Amino acid sequence: MNEQNPYDPYYPQPQIIGYDEYGQPVYQQVPPQAQQQQYDPYAQAQHTQQPGQQPVQQGYGYDAYGQPVQQPQAQQHQQPQQQPPYDPYGQQRGYDPYASYDTGQQWAVQGEAAAPAPAAPPRAPVAAPAGVPGQRPAPDEGGDDRAYRTEQFSFIEEPDEDSEDVIDWLKFTESRSERREEARRRGRNRVVALVVALVVAAVGGVGYLWYAGKLPGVSGEEQQQNTATGPQKRDTIVVHLHDTKGGGTSTALLVDNTTTKQGTTVLLPNALSVANDEGSATTLAKSVEDDGSTGTREAIGNLLGTKITGTWRLDTPYLENLVELVSNIDITTDTEVPSDKKGEAPLVVKGENQTLNGRAAVAYATYRGPGEAEAKQLQRFGQVVYGVLRKMSDDPKAATVTVETLAQILDPSLPEKDLGASLAKLAEHAKGGDYKTAVLPVEQDGSLGQGAADSVVKDILGGKVSAPDPGSAVRIAIKDATGKDATEAARVVLINGGFAFVGGTKAETQEKSQVLYGDDAQKATAGEVAKTLGLPENAVKKGQTAANGAVTVTLGQDYKIPGSKR
Repeated sequence: MNEQNPYDPYYPQPQIIGYDEYGQPVYQQVPPQAQQQQYDPYAQAQHTQQPGQQPVQQGYGYDAYGQPVQQPQAQQHQQPQQQPPYDPYGQQRGYDPYASYDTGQQWAVQGEAAAPAPAAPPRAPVAAPAGVPGQRPAPDEGGDDRAYRTEQFSFIEEPDEDSEDVIDWLKFTESRSERREEARRRGRNRVVALVVALVVAAVGGVGYLWYAGKLPGVSGEEQQQNTATGPQKRDTIVVHLHDTKGGGTSTALLVDNTTTKQGTTVLLPNALSVANDEGSATTLAKSVEDDGSTGTREAIGNLLGTKITGTWRLDTPYLENLVELVSNIDITTDTEVPSDKKGEAPLVVKGENQTLNGRAAVAYATYRGPGEAEAKQLQRFGQVVYGVLRKMSDDPKAATVTVETLAQILDPSLPEKDLGASLAKLAEHAKGGDYKTAVLPVEQDGSLGQGAADSVVKDILGGKVSAPDPGSAVRIAIKDATGKDATEAARVVLINGGFAFVGGTKAETQEKSQVLYGDDAQKATAGEVAKTLGLPENAVKKGQTAANGAVTVTLGQDYKIPGSKR
């Protein structure tokens, strides 16, 4: 755009010859003659005056608002005045929209030769005629020119890099504050989680110590025990092996002592005397056949003063499958077991580290040679159980899968998951060498022998008979020293009196009867037992009782048998 004459598109563009000390361009000055020859589109053409015709009065032009401006008569015939040269330092007058410009430069009509006009001195600024609205006088060239050029305000549109830096800094400081707050929040969460974990660990540790009986200040004697476990914790299940081919049963207790990390198989002879559902004395073998699993389990628990958690009925076909599932067993055999078919090799060979498959294991567990005691066959059954536990997985889940693979219908008291967990614990003891097998000693009449109290009930089943639960019947053991058969009559009297009969044995004849209690808490109960049996009060004494009874009654010759003539 032409800065000197912005409204003239044909005005020659000045050349830039340099820049001043302020960085503004310096243009080449245009001679006055060239300026006079420029075309003025707003000037009106001059008409040639004809002879006798009045000169035509031409208007001066239009102002910035489009209003006609009349030039005085005296000024219309003035010669074109010379424009001032371009001042690169801003002294030249700029465009003022409120000032009126002189467009009185007249040009001759085309076809007439215009005489060259002499150079005139620079014209003075023309003021707007008075009385014309909207016009303001032009600024004096020699005064302070306040017209500004567009490029002087270019800084308004230029982006400021400092503003971007400030925005970036604000974003950075805000993000740092957010990160610090997030770090503080995560730190608080970690502290809370750590405190919760410590509290849970502390509660779990105290619970374990209480469960194991190791909590300081709480001894096993102060806790009421439901089993003959004393301060130790035991898990006991009973196993009945049913020989589906030869008949008969074999019974064993599988004891897991979680306190001492010891496993034990307690073999129970079939001649063991237990009480049936009616309270009458019967053998263990008959109780298994008649009373079933629940009645036999309760009878054994009452006899030994222990709590049995479940019953596992194991028929010989399932024992065979179990041995096959654990990939055979390796045991030391004490006899040779012949084959069922004549002419075939023996199923089991006597010797150490013999590998038995399922069929051989069943044959060995149920074999009882001619003239052998029942204890021999029970010991072989115990060897097979030990061999199976050594090959069983000590992982509860894997052991449970093995039990489920048997597809056996189990007793409701011992579901597959519980049986698998018990076998896994016993397998851990067997593999670690912390496992043993014992036979419960009994007398010829089926009663517990004297040695059973020390070797089995105390050492294996817990050390002492626990106090009965509130409201439960007190267990009474009887020794018959009358020289007659008075046990059955005394048993009926005790059961009718609300007591639990746990067994009777024969003893050497003695004259006076005795009612013994081992714990002072049972002194009153011992007195009631004496009254029930018709014995004098001085017969009640403190002494050593049977391992499976809270009170032991020794019937002497002074005892009067109910229904006898004496």
